[in-house]
Amino acid sequence: MEDVTTEHLERREQAEHAAHSGDPLLTKVSVTIAILAVVAATIGSLETVESGIALSKKSESVLLQNRATDQWSYFQAQSIKKNMYDIARIGTPAQAEAYEKKARVYETESEATKDKAEELGRESEALIEAGEHHEKRHHVLTVGVTLLHVGIAVATLSIIMRGRRWPWQASIVLGVIGSAVAAYAYAV
Repeated sequence: MEDVTTEHLERREQAEHAAHSGDPLLTKVSVTIAILAVVAATIGSLETVESGIALSKKSESVLLQNRATDQWSYFQAQSIKKNMYDIARIGTPAQAEAYEKKARVYETESEATKDKAEELGRESEALIEAGEHHEKRHHVLTVGVTLLHVGIAVATLSIIMRGRRWPWQASIVLGVIGSAVAAYAYAV
């Protein structure tokens, strides 16, 4: 990824050398390369941000899922205790009332625990979905920035080919398409 980050600087340097040749087309190509490099760097930064957000959301989801798992384990323990008091109530009629009270306490607590576990599970699912949304955005931005880098490379062909127009025009088209793809990442 580091090579991609500095590639636009090399292209800009080549464009600056060409700009000093005095050919007006090469000056336009140089300016185009500089603009494409700035747009590519900006979109590359957005791509990195989206990737970081996706990872963060998914990590938060895992933590919440662990908390939900803990709550489910606690719910099971409470249910077992409730069932043990129900069995004790049947087996020991003399203390049936005391065992009945304890069984109902565990039953009430276990319902609250179950509700909390389900809520944590829903929150975890929501974070997974959010992470996937940012990951998709990251992938679309990757396509956009790649098209911009290809546009920069194609523009340099105009310099190498001593002022041919078609590579420069193609680079502008690639730059527009790459920018449109990057903008689309935020439209979906």
